[in-house]
Amino acid sequence: MEYLDFELPIKELEDQLQKCMVIGEESDVDVTETCAQIEKKLGETRKDIYKNLTAWQRVQLSRHPNRPYTMDYINAICGDTFLELHGDRNVKDDKAMIGGLGKIGDQSYMFVGQQKGYNTKTRQYRNFGMANPEGYRKALRLMKSAEKFGVPVVCFIDTPGAYPGIEAEERGQGEAIARNILEMTRLKVPIIVVIIGEGASGGALGIGVGDKVLMLENTWYSVISPESCSSILWRSWEYKEQAAEALKLTATDMKKQKLVDEIVREPLGGAHTNREKTFETVRNKISTHFEELQKLSPKELVKSRMEKYAEMGVFNG
Repeated sequence: MEYLDFELPIKELEDQLQKCMVIGEESDVDVTETCAQIEKKLGETRKDIYKNLTAWQRVQLSRHPNRPYTMDYINAICGDTFLELHGDRNVKDDKAMIGGLGKIGDQSYMFVGQQKGYNTKTRQYRNFGMANPEGYRKALRLMKSAEKFGVPVVCFIDTPGAYPGIEAEERGQGEAIARNILEMTRLKVPIIVVIIGEGASGGALGIGVGDKVLMLENTWYSVISPESCSSILWRSWEYKEQAAEALKLTATDMKKQKLVDEIVREPLGGAHTNREKTFETVRNKISTHFEELQKLSPKELVKSRMEKYAEMGVFNG
């Protein structure tokens, strides 16, 4: 288990509890009461820490190395029904963007999402979850196939941004993202978007237009990362915590601004502390929202989606 800097008090208490249990096992000393006291303190400390998280601490949790990624969700939700589809039929198959067909119960869905790596080798293979233009074009190809066959679309967002390399720009990164946003607004099937980690910049928006946009509790969604914002405003990464607060990037802020539809609660300590519970919650949310959206005709679906996005940012003085 890896701990973030603000979680160190929890680590200390867990270490104490472990030592206490070892002493009890290796000697005749009765440590039941001591262990119970430490467990009680541990529970209180956990609640105290996770109840009062700052924006920057939520950003840290969204990047936790043990946090589940897109494929973890898809494998847990769909089991062996998932069939991955590859390539944009133009340049190549982008490993940072994955997609394919899978089932929840008897209902088929087209899943699309950014995938990060678990270690140095897979991070390079997945390009750190930063998709190239062909990744967005692959995503659009799959969404268009879903539309053709009347299959609802589920998008999982977890990216530090679209890949900013020269070759990505040469192949039309901006155009690919803009095209996806345009096409997603008028797609004739339900689209459910779930932000499961980092939701940064146009990289997130390229698969982020949906009838229902859900945000896990310890995720963030913003035009820029706190580090980049800090380096632009203060010419240093030192002020990333202030930047995180100012950007209003947490799930609570997003819900308040009516930019997302629902906050999905995570287990205490984050999604990685109880993966099974997180997967089950997300699966249920997808099914519930789909049941609601399938009542609408394609025309109603597109109309309400366009109205939803047209109303964003409207201010009545």
